[in-house]
Amino acid sequence: MHLSNDEKIELGHRDSQGTVNPAFGGPDNGTDPTTADLEDSPTEDDVDKSQKLVYSLNDRPPWYLCILLGFQHYILAFGGIIAIPLILSEPLCIGDNNAAKSQLISTIFFVSGLCTLLQTAVGTRLPILQGGTFSFITPTLAILALPKWQCPEPGDPGAPVMVSMQLENGTSAPMQISSDEVWMSRMREIQGAILISSLLQIVLGFTGLVGLVLKFIGPLAIAPTINLIGLSLFIEAGKKSGAHWGIAALTVCLILLFSQYLSKVNVPMIAYKDKKWKVFQYPLFKLFSALFGMCGGWLVCFLLTVFDVLPSEPDRYGYLARTDTNLDAVTSAPWFHVPYPGQWGVPTVSVSSVLGMMAGVLASTMESIGDYYACARLSGAPPPPTHAINRGIAVEGIGCILAALWGTGNGTTSYSQNIAALGITKVGSRLVLQTAGLLMIVLGIFGKFGAVFITIPDPVIGGMFLVMFGMIAAVGISNLQYVDLNSSRNLLILGFSTFSGLVLPTWFHSNPGIIDTGVAELDQVIVVLFTTHMFIGGFFGFVLDNTIPGTEKERGLKSWRKNVEEAGKGHAHADLSCYDIPMCSGFLRRFKWCQYLPFLPSYKSPEQRIPA
Repeated sequence: MHLSNDEKIELGHRDSQGTVNPAFGGPDNGTDPTTADLEDSPTEDDVDKSQKLVYSLNDRPPWYLCILLGFQHYILAFGGIIAIPLILSEPLCIGDNNAAKSQLISTIFFVSGLCTLLQTAVGTRLPILQGGTFSFITPTLAILALPKWQCPEPGDPGAPVMVSMQLENGTSAPMQISSDEVWMSRMREIQGAILISSLLQIVLGFTGLVGLVLKFIGPLAIAPTINLIGLSLFIEAGKKSGAHWGIAALTVCLILLFSQYLSKVNVPMIAYKDKKWKVFQYPLFKLFSALFGMCGGWLVCFLLTVFDVLPSEPDRYGYLARTDTNLDAVTSAPWFHVPYPGQWGVPTVSVSSVLGMMAGVLASTMESIGDYYACARLSGAPPPPTHAINRGIAVEGIGCILAALWGTGNGTTSYSQNIAALGITKVGSRLVLQTAGLLMIVLGIFGKFGAVFITIPDPVIGGMFLVMFGMIAAVGISNLQYVDLNSSRNLLILGFSTFSGLVLPTWFHSNPGIIDTGVAELDQVIVVLFTTHMFIGGFFGFVLDNTIPGTEKERGLKSWRKNVEEAGKGHAHADLSCYDIPMCSGFLRRFKWCQYLPFLPSYKSPEQRIPA
């Protein structure tokens, strides 16, 4: 997606959770969601968005409109959320356990709904949807690549698995555990890593240190970090697409058709308004391009399966493109399944996993700041004050802890494509996003609903991954728009950090056991950190950008800060009450000590945003 300059504020206009939806162009200049003209993005000279919104931040649309628009936000986030458990199923050693896959899908939707309610109620209080993040995928794959988490040899999925368990006296003994325990033990390790590392995000938010940290992080640190998230996942996209390259290519072509070639084609639709029926133009292809593309590929696979065009032998090429390979997942799934904390057992914690996951936490934090400003602009709210940003980051950390406790195998972050939808629909109401959160919770309880997604053929998912991961890599590069690319200094930093982020993890993977310090825990820490692509790229980019001499203009910091200042233009004396914590802000203002807590509305500080 592309946003206007005002929306690409602070730390980039896009988060790396992989929820890139190529459906979106810039927000339109229309005045009604039913007659939206989506030809151009807003410019810096546009008038206040609140004058054009049908429903602004604090407005309460009718209940039926809340449900309709809330479901639309749910559909827009669908691609990014559903991709995460599908990627994790293989490294978690879930294999053909469709019941476990459907439970993971239900859990991540359920927790995303909880976190959306939490963020809109007490976090930034902006209409911003929370969902799974691809920032956590890269360190998760690095952790699960450790020798002790390698999947057992394939055998009878229902038979017990012999594993070597480390005893307290340092010896090992073979033990039998069920196939469920194989993947649950890995899930608990990821849960523990997310649980502890997310405390860093909470500390950064509640103490206000997030501003101090971000002063030293510029485009040359962010660009390789986000770029490598997309590049490091090319193997996952290749595995899925390789099941049938023709179907994967068809899915890609359909997504490109709807998102690019038909993006400005509005579809005539009928609505009942002001006691009469009206025909209006709706950007259907632009809003739902990823969904339409995936459903189109899914439909073709279904027809090829019905007419028995695809092979029915599991060992033949193209078998995984059939839609009947996982039908038992739907029939065997329960109608209702309520996810709960600790459903996979008590999380386990190791130093190496926690340190590796912290790279994902920092990347997720960087991504969300810019989303807050874009969301405020498109919902008719003034730019968020410091206390709202601090509280939003802290609440995201709490959301990641909830995700760890419930066991999604991932964290949560803000979704940019849902922010862009605010500009398209001209509905910036907080209540709509809260309705979307409730819908995610309710649909996450329906077990069969989650099981339906398991029947999506692998090459269709692979085609979606090809577009999605490519967009993530491109979004990382887009942060370089602020940087002087004629500078040899900048080219060196960018090239070395990106290339190192590809070379070092590859070398470590091809030389297992090369690290032997004599301390097993230290070995694991080194291996996890140096096999996490985004950590390597971000680390070198950060160190070199802050140590090699260069002007702020050359480094891109000057343009970055200018965007932040322009985002707040015209809001110097705006009413910031929309960021107050409900039902207790008046009470908190009675106490002088509350003025020193950087996450409360009574916090006394210059009304300026956190500098980049």
